[in-house]
Amino acid sequence: MQGADRTTRQRIADFLREDTARAGTLANEFGITTAAALTHVEHIAQSLASEGDEQLLVAPPECRDCGFTDFDDLVNRPSRCPECRSESIEEPAFRVE
Repeated sequence: MQGADRTTRQRIADFLREDTARAGTLANEFGITTAAALTHVEHIAQSLASEGDEQLLVAPPECRDCGFTDFDDLVNRPSRCPECRSESIEEPAFRVE
């Protein structure tokens, strides 16, 4: 199937098969909002889980100041670190394998 015939979600999944990316990167690459990119990533994870061939790997968000990574929600970027209260949080990164 050609790239123009594929949906944004399919193109994002193809992109994540080739490279690891953060939601902000996906948003810039595909001309969508970061929230839309996260929604697509969540749906891709559900589709992959039902198919069973591949899975979505998530590198959790990380506090740039103290290195905390044990956030409750691995997909969404938290606004503040629960350990040091810093607002300098790195977005989670995604990859399909």
